[in-house]
Amino acid sequence: MTQTASKPALLLVDDDASLLRLLSLRLVSDGWQVEAVSDGAAALAYLERHTVNLVISDLRMPGLDGMKLFERITERYPDLAVILMTAHGSIPEAVQATQRGVLGFLTKPLDHDKLRDLMNQVMDRGGPQCADDWDRDIIARSPAMTRLLDQTRQVARSDVSVLISGASGTGKELFAQAIHRASPRAKGPFVALNCGAMPEHLLESELFGHAKGAFTGAIRAQAGLFRAAEGGTLFLDEIGDMPTPLQVKLLRVLQERQVRPVGSSETLPIDVRIVSATHRDLSRAMEQGEFREDLYYRLNVVNLTLPSLRERAEDIPLLARYLLRRAAEQHNSRVTRIEDRAMHLLMTAPWPGNVRQLVNVIEQCVALCPSTVVHEALVRQALADQQPHWPTLSEARDAFERQYLIRALSMTEGNVTQAAALAGRNRTDVHKLIKKHGLSS
Repeated sequence: MTQTASKPALLLVDDDASLLRLLSLRLVSDGWQVEAVSDGAAALAYLERHTVNLVISDLRMPGLDGMKLFERITERYPDLAVILMTAHGSIPEAVQATQRGVLGFLTKPLDHDKLRDLMNQVMDRGGPQCADDWDRDIIARSPAMTRLLDQTRQVARSDVSVLISGASGTGKELFAQAIHRASPRAKGPFVALNCGAMPEHLLESELFGHAKGAFTGAIRAQAGLFRAAEGGTLFLDEIGDMPTPLQVKLLRVLQERQVRPVGSSETLPIDVRIVSATHRDLSRAMEQGEFREDLYYRLNVVNLTLPSLRERAEDIPLLARYLLRRAAEQHNSRVTRIEDRAMHLLMTAPWPGNVRQLVNVIEQCVALCPSTVVHEALVRQALADQQPHWPTLSEARDAFERQYLIRALSMTEGNVTQAAALAGRNRTDVHKLIKKHGLSS
């Protein structure tokens, strides 16, 4: 069952089958779209696949009880309203529940006027009035992506920081833009910055701004991207590539909600939501001392992990046809379709470059296609021309770093001290790099 535009959606959780039936009938007659499940585990499974406006749950249930279910819901869907009900209500339980964020705590038999008042509160606050096309740039129909989009819309309603993980080319910035459009900040600015694309001193100035004369070339003051994103969303792409000294400064800004431009003694308040993204394994980076654990937990309040293209192969025909139409319009081409064998080849390709690589393959096919139909041979040639896929700057730097270390260790017969001297780095840094790249000295 999916949520409709006309009726608000509600998930009802209780191990009492007769109460489920009776309460469901009453709530449906009140205009709600109701799904009823008998335990907390089933409720969490349903929420992974569907978007709802409200959860009403019994407090006493076998397995996952109402409070534990509420805790799990707030971890994953922090803006989702929850009402708890119990036949064994007590004042301490009610106080504890409401202090922890439960919308309401009702005793059985239910007072339906009180229940209706609480439910009206949910509809009055309404969540974000986001545009219907908030996910317009994300082409998908696979179960994995459908679940992910439901989670994305749910988390967009709150103001928590989101970390988007996934390989290069999976669409992390598109998801960041979708979060912004589906959020209460949709009318504010969306500002994006690639943290791996510039040196540390320029990155600091770009983020925090600088005062006039703060450094050579600073002929005028600059506000910085935090202030440019005021009231909106700041997207920090490739956050795993941010230099460690700058991570400390970013953490301070997130903790204090204030920014101090480079070369200035003045701190300025900020109101910005942070969405970040990385293709790196930040858990491993923390173990190697390359990423701060405290910053990680600040950024990773909610994590969205994007699947690779080969993990959502059922989306490839949809994506390919969309990209074909777009490329044909852009290049004034008469290509209209992809033949079945060519499509099968697209669906079984490994796609190391993910959607970004698929875009390049389709554009090449459209540019070189002599007829209205893209044939298998043309796709095969385009795939061959794409191998290996063009690496990102971060991937290229990592590859060069690894090869450099291999050669330095080979020249010094595995002597780390001598290799460090060759590299102009201290021995500890080189040891960390050796561990990072899985090399043996």
